[in-house]
Amino acid sequence: MKDNGTIRLLLVDDHPIVRAGLHMVEQLDQRICVVGEASTAEDALIQAHKLNPHVVLMDIRLPDGSGVEICRRIKAHSPEVRVICLTSYSDDHLVLGAMEAGADGYLLKENDAKRIVEAIHIVIKGGAVFDPAVSAAMKKRGTKAGGATNPLSILSPGELRVLAEVAKGRTDKEVGVALNLSVKTIRNCLDRVFGKLGVHTRTEAALIFAGQRIDTNFRAHTAASD
Repeated sequence: MKDNGTIRLLLVDDHPIVRAGLHMVEQLDQRICVVGEASTAEDALIQAHKLNPHVVLMDIRLPDGSGVEICRRIKAHSPEVRVICLTSYSDDHLVLGAMEAGADGYLLKENDAKRIVEAIHIVIKGGAVFDPAVSAAMKKRGTKAGGATNPLSILSPGELRVLAEVAKGRTDKEVGVALNLSVKTIRNCLDRVFGKLGVHTRTEAALIFAGQRIDTNFRAHTAASD
């Protein structure tokens, strides 16, 4: 966010009516400014590089490509940009793909503008936002890991820091740079994390991490707005 508090938002959807409806977020919160729109994957990349948005609302399925892949490319070019996948599909494979691509959120289009505004503020602050239907599945995974109400409680502070970086879609090398640790140390740490959480991939671990943070982030934002 800029010093003046304005959040620059880019809308990516191939349906003009959907894009028009998303402009409602500006009316609900004057701190949000829609700086551009795109209806194709190709144009989404062009506009993201040209307009330097803080947040991108990204449709998963575009006429000339996948929104997940565009998310990956935007994150590779500008890791600080927050990407919220906004779609009609709650397919597990799409959610996993979005997480692997570094998406900061995954919302169904049935959510109203108020919820989208809340999601934008959460991801700007570094949080992760997932639709309740998706987060319920993630929490179920998390509860099974280690049998704990909050599986993250069995991780050490160092392991939590590593997992938090992984959940942002960063590679082992990028996590190492961010935490000033070697790649070998990061990999050894992730092996311990996988063992404690009962998972086999970084995506599964990231899903558990995101799933446990959703309610906390949402409640914190709601309380601050009251």
